[in-house]
Amino acid sequence: MRLSTAKFKMPHTYVLLFYIVAAACLLTWIIPAGEFQYQSVDVNGTMRKIVVPGSFRYLTDSSPVGVIGFFSSFQRGIIEVADLVALIFIVNAAFAVVIKTGSFEKMLGTLLRRLEGRESIVVVIFYLFFALGASLFGMWNDFNGMIPIMVGVGVAMGYDAMFGFAVVMLGIGVGFAAALTNPYTIVVAQSIAGIPLYSGFGVRAAIFVVFSAIALWWIFRYGRQIKRDPSLSLVPRGEALFSYDSGELKKLTMGRRESASLAVIFASLALIFYGCLYRGWGNTQLTAVFLLMGIAVAVIFGWSADKIAEELLAGARAIVFGALIVGVARAILVVMREGQIIDTIINFMANMIEGTPPIIAAEGMLFIQTFINFAIPSGSGQAATIIPIMAPLGDVAGLSREVTVLAFQLGDGFSNLLWPTCGIATGCGIAGISLAKWWKFFLKLFGIMWLVMMLFVAAAVIMKF
Repeated sequence: MRLSTAKFKMPHTYVLLFYIVAAACLLTWIIPAGEFQYQSVDVNGTMRKIVVPGSFRYLTDSSPVGVIGFFSSFQRGIIEVADLVALIFIVNAAFAVVIKTGSFEKMLGTLLRRLEGRESIVVVIFYLFFALGASLFGMWNDFNGMIPIMVGVGVAMGYDAMFGFAVVMLGIGVGFAAALTNPYTIVVAQSIAGIPLYSGFGVRAAIFVVFSAIALWWIFRYGRQIKRDPSLSLVPRGEALFSYDSGELKKLTMGRRESASLAVIFASLALIFYGCLYRGWGNTQLTAVFLLMGIAVAVIFGWSADKIAEELLAGARAIVFGALIVGVARAILVVMREGQIIDTIINFMANMIEGTPPIIAAEGMLFIQTFINFAIPSGSGQAATIIPIMAPLGDVAGLSREVTVLAFQLGDGFSNLLWPTCGIATGCGIAGISLAKWWKFFLKLFGIMWLVMMLFVAAAVIMKF
């Protein structure tokens, strides 16, 4: 009798999400519906709905999701995140135009010639740029326009698309989690918890340094592996949105039109950063700037209106997989909200840590925050829901509110790189990299990071942070 040696094969990303949505539907038939009461509170000038501690109640009129609700959840999910879907389509369409003009390749060729022999330093600089932007200002979607550029840089350096993508996403993810002054997580959570704003800065700075070192080690480790053996690449050149030969790129030189195009690209990115930081811009304005950028570059090269339209559509067609996946993943939340089980799950988890020793309670909070980010993929939204519940529980368990906020910060932040309902789905969509391949790259790293997170939380409890 021969034993099967067949290896497990990860299902297609859409199939996997289909199963997850189906499981969420099943849970609406098992988990009783419940809800907290919420009150509107001014948090640093912004009105937010905050949970009233101890207000949870089970609902007598439950609403489990049936067959029609299940299949319609995909359409409703796409509608809910229509702005993100449109952003992915238009960002890729705009950069497809830039690439078609040849400007992108010549820009990369010029960059490679000037930085030859210093590639590692460049990677670290790019990483810190993304990490500090996320850590200090809470920037995430603001960097979406940099994803195609960094994917191209990764390939041009002789690595692959995953390498360049990881520089962006690990930079953003680590920075957002190990937040120094992130207004969407630290400011909101500390305000609700009633502790001084930006307190514990030194601890968070140490966390930023440690996790950045781990992330950069993982990026360079992967880079060395695929340079030594290209067959280990998770995104081979034939599958990448951008496929370049570094030797050929170095032969290319930029002319006036390419220089003008490059100026338009950087002016567009600068406008986006300014708008997001100082004008409160969202996805609608970002979409407008990227579309304007693509058209402007095409005009510089003298394209006709018909050619511009054709190339924009070609670019959008190439990213259908990545654009729609954001909406399909959103169906998970649509189902859980319709079944009214999110608050029930939060209440159940909170009750699990009640009465436990301080370290167990703190580690339990870390686990809860990580899991709840799957259902509430918003830093400020999760803070408004969780902190009013966890802060009093932490008081009873003998935890400082700094530790409660730290557990929230780490659990929420790093899981943004894990769950398909979070920002990683949008990033993968823009990069043209499947979630399954990202998970293959990231899951072991997340396990390492999880252990380090637990150590930091335990140390914070022991040191009475």
